[in-house]
Amino acid sequence: MDIKEIQSLIKFVAKSGASEVKLEMEDVKITIRTGPSTSTPETTIVQQVPMAQAPAVAAAPPVAAVPEAAAPTPAAEPAAEADDSKYITIKSPIIGTFYRKPSPDKPPFVEVGSTIGEGDVLCVIEAMKLFNDIESEVSGKVVKVLVDDSSPVEFDQPLFLVDPS
Repeated sequence: MDIKEIQSLIKFVAKSGASEVKLEMEDVKITIRTGPSTSTPETTIVQQVPMAQAPAVAAAPPVAAVPEAAAPTPAAEPAAEADDSKYITIKSPIIGTFYRKPSPDKPPFVEVGSTIGEGDVLCVIEAMKLFNDIESEVSGKVVKVLVDDSSPVEFDQPLFLVDPS
């Protein structure tokens, strides 16, 4: 088996969506893995700058700066979640492109502060050249729009926060 055959096999496996393929022949054993492996933990390598090259950094080494920057983020998230817990999250039922307006020259379906009822159209998601109206399953007041107009959205991605009271 030559290198071109191996490369075409790798491309074929990647397109097929298989996560792992093993091929054993007389003199060759090949294992091809695509995507993240669940058995191997992710490893992050931090390289420290030598002190001789960066004397101004001596007071705060790069390795120490990483945990300090990362520490406030988890502490801030629970506070935001606590505030949002009383709201209902409306999530995307499909993958596509999120639009707040029916067309570029029209006003948005809903704004922050709009009162909505069950069945009201909140936005449109374009998937494969089809525009799908996303309707509300709850009644309430729109508190927050979580996605920018014309942005790609994933399945189950939060789109709106609604106060049901």
